Amino acid sequence: MLKKLILIIGAIIALPLIVALFLPNSYEVERQVIINKPKVEVFDYVKYLKNQNIYSKWAQIDPNMVKTFRGDDAQVGFVSRWESEHPDVGTGEQEIIAIQEGEKIDYELRFIKPFEATSPAYMTTEAVSSTETQVSWGFQGHLNYPMNLMFLFIDFKQVIGDDLQFGLNNLKMILES
Repeated sequence: MLKKLILIIGAIIALPLIVALFLPNSYEVERQVIINKPKVEVFDYVKYLKNQNIYSKWAQIDPNMVKTFRGDDAQVGFVSRWESEHPDVGTGEQEIIAIQEGEKIDYELRFIKPFEATSPAYMTTEAVSSTETQVSWGFQGHLNYPMNLMFLFIDFKQVIGDDLQFGLNNLKMILES
């Protein structure tokens, strides 16, 4: 009887670990919005990382979040750091790691609390017409084995995608008003 119980407990523990071997360990998500403003005007706004504090959903979750900055905004090496006790915000920083003027800004997000992770993100601008710009905001996430089991319970592409779209919609409203 004890032997059967040990086998059952072992199977219960082993099964999720085996399932995790076959699950992806990363995801990519991108969302877009069309803004009725010229590309140069849109890019000149989004290249300033501090402006994300105005339109990003994550920056608006905790009004008591402590924010600090290092470097020159809109320049490679600029770092925006946040600290919050709110579980959906935590502590981390975002650094501008590359700028292709008028086209793309690459970021590195370094999450510290409640979990440690490093994720690349980016924003691009593309002229649709002389008075319309498509802004794309993308993010890549990664969960190491066996944490990738969370993909069974949370649709990260949907959750992160919804947050990106919220921010893009805010950006559109701000720039068009």
